[in-house]
Amino acid sequence: MLSFSHSPILSYLLWCLVLLTFASSNGVVATAKPKAGSGYKLVSLVQLPNGGGLVGYLQVKQRTSTYGPDIPRLRLFVKHETRERVRAQITDADKQRWEVPYNLLPREPAPPVTGGRVTGAPFTAAEYPGEELVFTYGRDPFWFAVHRRSTRQPLFNTSAGALVFKDQYLEVSTALPKDAALYGLGENTQPGGIRLRPNDPYTIYTTDISAINLNTDLYGSHPVYMDLRSLSGRGVAHAVLLLNSNGMDVFYRGTSLTYKVIGGLLDFYFFAGPTPLAVVDQYTSMIGRPAPMPYWAFGFHQCRWGYKNLSVVEGVVEGYRNAQIPLDVIWNDDDHMDAAKDFTLDPVNYPRPKLLAFLDKIHAQGMKYIVLIDPGIAVNSSYGVYQRGMARDIFIKLDGQPYLAQVWPGPVYFPDFLNPNGVSWWIDEVRRFHDLVPVDGLWIDMNEASNFCTGKCTIPKKHQCPIPDSKTPWVCCLDCKNLTNTRWDEPPYKINASGQTALLGFNTIATSATHYNGILEYNAHSLYGFSQAIATHKALQGLQGKRPFILTRSTFVGSGAYAAHWTGDNKGTWENLRYSISTMLNFGIFGMPMVGADICGFYPSPTEELCNRWIELGAFYPFSRDHANFASPRQELYVWESVAKSARNALGMRYKLLPYLYTLNYQAHLTGAPVARPVFFSFPDFTPCYGLSTQFLLGAGVMVSPVLEEGATSVSALFPPGTWYNLFDTAKVVVSKGGAPVRLDAPLNEINVHVYQGTVLPMQRGGVISKDARATPFTLVVAFPLGAAQADAEGAVYVDDDERPEMALAEGQATYVQFHASVRGRAVTVRSEALMGSYSLREGLVIERLTVLGLEGTGKDLDIQVDGADATAAVATSSPYFAAGGSAKLQGEEGEGVEDGQRSVSVEVGGLALPLGKSFSVTWNLQIES
Repeated sequence: MLSFSHSPILSYLLWCLVLLTFASSNGVVATAKPKAGSGYKLVSLVQLPNGGGLVGYLQVKQRTSTYGPDIPRLRLFVKHETRERVRAQITDADKQRWEVPYNLLPREPAPPVTGGRVTGAPFTAAEYPGEELVFTYGRDPFWFAVHRRSTRQPLFNTSAGALVFKDQYLEVSTALPKDAALYGLGENTQPGGIRLRPNDPYTIYTTDISAINLNTDLYGSHPVYMDLRSLSGRGVAHAVLLLNSNGMDVFYRGTSLTYKVIGGLLDFYFFAGPTPLAVVDQYTSMIGRPAPMPYWAFGFHQCRWGYKNLSVVEGVVEGYRNAQIPLDVIWNDDDHMDAAKDFTLDPVNYPRPKLLAFLDKIHAQGMKYIVLIDPGIAVNSSYGVYQRGMARDIFIKLDGQPYLAQVWPGPVYFPDFLNPNGVSWWIDEVRRFHDLVPVDGLWIDMNEASNFCTGKCTIPKKHQCPIPDSKTPWVCCLDCKNLTNTRWDEPPYKINASGQTALLGFNTIATSATHYNGILEYNAHSLYGFSQAIATHKALQGLQGKRPFILTRSTFVGSGAYAAHWTGDNKGTWENLRYSISTMLNFGIFGMPMVGADICGFYPSPTEELCNRWIELGAFYPFSRDHANFASPRQELYVWESVAKSARNALGMRYKLLPYLYTLNYQAHLTGAPVARPVFFSFPDFTPCYGLSTQFLLGAGVMVSPVLEEGATSVSALFPPGTWYNLFDTAKVVVSKGGAPVRLDAPLNEINVHVYQGTVLPMQRGGVISKDARATPFTLVVAFPLGAAQADAEGAVYVDDDERPEMALAEGQATYVQFHASVRGRAVTVRSEALMGSYSLREGLVIERLTVLGLEGTGKDLDIQVDGADATAAVATSSPYFAAGGSAKLQGEEGEGVEDGQRSVSVEVGGLALPLGKSFSVTWNLQIES
């Protein structure tokens, strides 16, 4: 195993070995294909004043014609933008090239391309150091590298491959140590799990292709990867972003990674970490912090494409209530629309007066209603949305005319969200629709953009389109011809689009079409869903000043600052159940922590057993929604009694954990920390978990271990060292030394969810709707190592009025409470520090119980202090009491399901009414009966 030590000399020698291996034997370089380029040499380099960075100029060494002529002169710009982030940008020295618009993704600008020399002091040093990272380079041929300043550990090194820069083909490679664990480069469905596998294809280009397609470019474009390495027993992480919206193939060969990009520029950002959490913090500080979600968004959601009328929707809500299954949000796919036209209501099946009465009813209960909107606007001269769009000239064009495509309503035009008029038109249409129907959020789908046709199309004169009563409305009925006469529709290098080197314009907007100011679809294609999410966020936020909720299918770098995501059209199969975990975890790394898959599968019909297991897992997705295709049998959770039982169990626990999930939402908004995380985020030194894709963490210390195999009644689960308590039955304890996996019982209606030692977990009583659940008293679950005589634990809870657009601490509007617990011999202390407590006090939020895990016996000598004053009697609803938990049932290396009659597992302090909004201290002494 290759591992880089902290010795600079050994690190250098080992890195040379990697580069030699890469250059001599790697398939990326050793190829019979014509040489794409011969590289560049650095001809000048200056340092800008006032910390402005380095600017250099590169000259091509030898011109080649493969994939087009080389750009003869390039500009290099390097800057340490923060302590932990360095940027390296390479572009044409003489002409401005396409890059991600700064108004979509705000960031520090690079110097403008002027074609002339830049004034600065000549830079001759071999290294350009920042506080954490160091940029190094070679002059002839030009190469660059980035390493850690503290250890000289190489992170990125391009010296083994030639830099290629043509108008429509950019290539650069980095060497990698063989044992580096890589994650990211999405969106795709990865059958091998979250850890990238060498030689799997990684094509990045937003595409409407079902998520059942493996290793294929899907709905989102995220050209970023995290690299985790174990160095001297310590896990060290960094990340690399290539900020580029053009299509690309990324070839990962185990000891190298090669980018082949069909346009734009090379704009690399390196994030130092060194922990996975620090990497995501640094990444989201640059691309935008995840959007705050309303509290109800963490409740359960139900949708189906095929709720043909309002009575069906009303029946679904009633079905959940009768079955006592939690439900917060009811959704409509396009069934509510008049002939699938955006911003309309079907006057027969969804008459407005009856729909408004229904919404009044569910809103009074605290439920919410969300509907779908596709970007394609029906070409219909009697349709007001279309009329207003044409009047404002806001549609994407081809050859000077609005580009004609086909989606569900038939012929459509696509709004241009890069056009300021397009954005203001969209905001106005959302406002008009909200006046018609007071929806609580919007679901923007088909925004890759999806098109049932390909090429340049016209409305047919010999048949209708859409075809009346068609059973296959997704089949193109326009008259179309392929576009092959431009270099944008047929670029010289073909990325592996749709997994089959398809045309770039296949089932999407023609890449020679133009946006505002002549921007080519070729360049902006993967930004479409991102730009629509930004416009939709502006629209919803401006309506009533409430916190928006948007669900989007297509995403780009930075989309998480505006929207949630679901993983698209999956299948009701055991394989898709498993794949959903990796995709969910990837989006946490991408800065989109509010993510989930269609529970029970979008199509075809799942088995009853599969739906049981899927709701058990899906109850712990950050975004938890059941969604099915119109062609599938009904699969609401109450359809099968066994599934209803599993739902009540799993969602019952989710609703108890809502304060914890909402606090993770707050932390994500502050630092980017994912809600659902790979296990290595909390345990980066534990190398067996680097590829673990069948379990995940919620936050730092709640482990979810689902059943993913048909017929299984137990699950093999891997636990990092320490004590883990089953949240459904805290007497079930896993004590792990980090060895072999533990076999856990998992009957059909049960899932294993464990809390880790050192955690203070805020929980509430739960309920069937979040509005009611969030008003119930709290329990603090304090987890110490089993039998600990000296240990600490900590946690926190954030509560607020989730209608506010901002998610920030403000007196009277939010409260943040930190919890600390300790055991020292027989003395136990649980205390809190409340910040901005008036909101919680006004809402009457109280803590009724402390459940302390890992301690033996009961308690005595209870003392309660609130805001520094004795309050033992004042904060109790009745007399406070102690209760001992049951005997521990150990699992793992201390035994397999063996009752330990000599050891109780918990101490409960009940009968309390501690005000959440005040700082308190609760102390007692353990009392162990002989």
